[in-house]
Amino acid sequence: MKKNKSSGGSDELSGSYYDDERDDIDYENRIVATEYTPEDADIDNSLRPKQLSEYIGQKKAKEYLKICIDAAKLRGETLDHVLLYGPPGLGKTTLSNIIAHEMGVNIRVTSGPAIEKQGDLVAILTNLSDRDVLFIDEIHRLPRHIEEILYPAMEDKRIDIIIGKGPSAQSIHLPLPNFTLVGATTRAGQLSTPLRDRFGILLRLELYTVDELAEIVRRSASIIGVEIDYDASLELASRSRGTPRVANRLLRRIRDFAQVRGNGKIDLAITTDALNMLEIDELGLDNIDRLMLETIINFYEGGPVGLETLSATVGEEAVTLEDVYEPYLMQIGFLARTPRGRCVTRLAYEHLNLPYHAPDKNNGAQLDIFSQSLDSGKTDVDTDGDNKK
Repeated sequence: MKKNKSSGGSDELSGSYYDDERDDIDYENRIVATEYTPEDADIDNSLRPKQLSEYIGQKKAKEYLKICIDAAKLRGETLDHVLLYGPPGLGKTTLSNIIAHEMGVNIRVTSGPAIEKQGDLVAILTNLSDRDVLFIDEIHRLPRHIEEILYPAMEDKRIDIIIGKGPSAQSIHLPLPNFTLVGATTRAGQLSTPLRDRFGILLRLELYTVDELAEIVRRSASIIGVEIDYDASLELASRSRGTPRVANRLLRRIRDFAQVRGNGKIDLAITTDALNMLEIDELGLDNIDRLMLETIINFYEGGPVGLETLSATVGEEAVTLEDVYEPYLMQIGFLARTPRGRCVTRLAYEHLNLPYHAPDKNNGAQLDIFSQSLDSGKTDVDTDGDNKK
């Protein structure tokens, strides 16, 4: 399977970047990918709500954030530091821009991988104005030696700089203006405890319901100037994996379909035909998702099977399967990770209209041993065909 590599770097307009550690993942050609892709930059900024009242979904997080913002404005203070965490594509960057807009201040956007030296972060912090918002996307990927600069900056509004070396070295304290740090991460567990404890407001973003996504789709359709039926918006929302980014991406593709094969209006029939052509089923699974499940069922009797073995069979890299495909399959209960490997559940059999066979603990024991040894790199078998001693 062909993979397109994306170069790492920050996007000042969108607050997104491409992950250097997983640049082999083909996000660009996967329409249901929840990660940010280049095509999203063309339209995302126009679709993003500018005010908290326009923000759809995340009711609990939105209500709590509104109370914090209103209280800070009443006291004339800077909003406390905010940590936004949850799966990609749920609106963390959008919320950061809304926070700045509601507070009536400017926002500076960067990302963890983009800050490589201490001087980079010092330059950003010293150029902030009073009460500005600094948004750091994927903040868990900040190097530890750079992260330590944030500790006094967040607590005491100052940074310490060492000038010179040896006995002549001097420590200089630079005062900083009051600012609000908004950090976003898809992996809150990888955030260091000292940094996480310095955030006063922690907000977890959940996957959206079908009704919430349908409302987002109708709002986006009105912005891009296309008419969509209520039933069509529900159908599109149900196949969007609970993620607004995927819903908006699908909306653009269906709009193309409606203009070429219809009269420009998106109805239920057009939506169904377009999504079927894109090979996206009723639960948002694409052809690679189904290939993974069918491979485990047909080749390995439903599992367990090791990740590296599955990777070699499917023809995708292990990191791609683990980081891109598996999370959603596990969220909907189609795939289970066990100490012995990956297993397909009864729900997946029913969705694929295949007869269910309960896993036999003694069945395929040699295959399971091979899968585990291959994953650990200790197998005596060379999958390329050469014998290893």
